[in-house]
Amino acid sequence: MPTFNVTLPSGATWTPTFVQSIDEAKCIGCGRCFKVCPRGVLELVGLDDEGQRVGIDGDEDDDDAEYEKKVMTIAHQDQCIGCTACAKICPKKCYTHAAAAV
Repeated sequence: MPTFNVTLPSGATWTPTFVQSIDEAKCIGCGRCFKVCPRGVLELVGLDDEGQRVGIDGDEDDDDAEYEKKVMTIAHQDQCIGCTACAKICPKKCYTHAAAAV
């Protein structure tokens, strides 16, 4: 099956790979990927003791948090441009990317 490719000004071909999933078991919720994503694809959420997602209010004071840990999630997958900046900066290698079929 052919994949989506881009021909760069140099004439080289580049195949962007788009975010498919984040391994929440590995994710430490550091937010590095969120900061580097140029398209707002990601969102930080909390996981409660049952593994259910809960919103994070953004307060710096997390003492009363309703979650056990923070993890990154894919909020707007359709906005991904395939740059893989998130995977490159992730210290835990949580990301899976794949080329798009045409």
